[in-house]
Amino acid sequence: FGVKKAVGIDSDVDKILQTEEIAKLENSEFRCQNILESDLSDASVILFWFSDTGIVESMLEKFMKLENCRIITIFDPLPGFLPAKVDFPYLMFQTPLKKAKSLKEQLIAIFETECIDFSTAWEHAERYTKAIGSPDAGNDRFLTILQTLLIWINAKNLGLSCTDEIPTPIKSYMEIMQNFFGIEVKHLIK
Repeated sequence: FGVKKAVGIDSDVDKILQTEEIAKLENSEFRCQNILESDLSDASVILFWFSDTGIVESMLEKFMKLENCRIITIFDPLPGFLPAKVDFPYLMFQTPLKKAKSLKEQLIAIFETECIDFSTAWEHAERYTKAIGSPDAGNDRFLTILQTLLIWINAKNLGLSCTDEIPTPIKSYMEIMQNFFGIEVKHLIK
């Protein structure tokens, strides 16, 4: 990404110390700060991996003030904005941020299709799981199933599923989640 200086920010001093020991990167700095209070004015690339609504909303205000900055998120898009580039699960936004006309437009930009079926949902969920998980993680399948269901349900609710009926694999995974884990997701379908 052509980063001239890497800056890591975390409010946990132990994580900062651990990262400094491991990273030993040239042109890098690690700050023990609250991200909401940190000065990002000189940033050209930001890896932003927060999903807390309050933090995201506060950070959007900061991002709007940045010039020619790339903001990379993992799986979660910046709410209401279109990515400049997608290599799912990585989404790159460029300032000035480009507003999405709707959530549907944003989803089409992220998944690069107007028809999300079971296979598309599974493929994207698996990419996310592999990107964030360790090679020997035992819960990969569970996370992939859950993410697949959520991707497909959101697509269905926005009119982006390929069919009106619930695909057989989606029905099966909904039943597995309900019967074995007590997680009911069917009510999320509008």
